[in-house]
Amino acid sequence: MTEPRCPECSGEYTYIDADNYVCPECAYEWPVAGEDEPVKQVLDANGNALHDGDMITVIKNLRVKGSSTVVKVGTKIKCGRVNPDAKDHEIDCKVPGVGGMKITAKFTKKV
Repeated sequence: MTEPRCPECSGEYTYIDADNYVCPECAYEWPVAGEDEPVKQVLDANGNALHDGDMITVIKNLRVKGSSTVVKVGTKIKCGRVNPDAKDHEIDCKVPGVGGMKITAKFTKKV
């Protein structure tokens, strides 16, 4: 890949250092354009983006692990925190009658 010329002094010896281009002639640094990581989002079963504080409803009966309790279809829940970096249980919430739980987003829909 050919690095661009320096926008300050038009120097041709620019190089990449971490997330910036650097010009050794004038010591000017500027960000590498076009290499931004896409923003991760948590999507419900219908493809809607979920955010902290959103109201969701459960679309499938969910068994509570280690208990005989079931979260029924149609239960409305307020998302406490949405974690896009989690592998499978992206939503931290408090389910009425059950307590704190982590839920997979694909079993919910935004209200």
